[in-house]
Amino acid sequence: MLYAMEDKLKFPSDGITQVDVGLRPSMPFFSSERAPVITYLHLHECDKFSIGIFCLPPTSVIPLHNHPGMTVFSKLLFGTMHIKSYDWSDEVDKNADGTMANGIDPKSYPDGLRLAKLKVNSEFTAPCGPSILYPADGGNMHCFTARTACAVLDVLGPPYCDPEGRHCQYYYDYPFGSFSVENVSVLAEGEEGYAWLKEREKPEDLSVVGVPYSGPKIARK
Repeated sequence: MLYAMEDKLKFPSDGITQVDVGLRPSMPFFSSERAPVITYLHLHECDKFSIGIFCLPPTSVIPLHNHPGMTVFSKLLFGTMHIKSYDWSDEVDKNADGTMANGIDPKSYPDGLRLAKLKVNSEFTAPCGPSILYPADGGNMHCFTARTACAVLDVLGPPYCDPEGRHCQYYYDYPFGSFSVENVSVLAEGEEGYAWLKEREKPEDLSVVGVPYSGPKIARK
């Protein structure tokens, strides 16, 4: 059961299943013939948070994007999904004195690029535990690739809001070695743990269709 409250959300994260929200892989949302179209089921939204479910057919992709100033709970309800996520290096790699632990001064970044530290680059198969990302940690920028039909419960707090500075920004990611940085040849933790991110417009081939949620009701308290 999900409980939507006026100013916060309460739910037994590990206990939520596809049955609780009335979904099954055989539904039209998840047909391979529908790919790459992604369906978003809108469950609830208020000023404090939003709840929705992404329904991804096999091979569909939610491109690399951010969640500025937001905390996000994600739960894979069924299927197998590859998740790749990053945090900004200049936010998570700082020493106590403010210097960069990786030895790279942000002022030396190539034009238009920002260094990101790899957080996750793995496949997950339901049932599995939920993931939580934070404004500056936990993989704030992530990309989802459906290996099979997948359903992902997503809770955002607070939700995206352009006027309040929470704009969904998309990115390209490039291997660290693709660009040279003055006085740096090898990172202490290995180049494979970092990438250069570059802002991009929303991909033209990204198609997300909103559909009203018709599953079990959300209990409000």
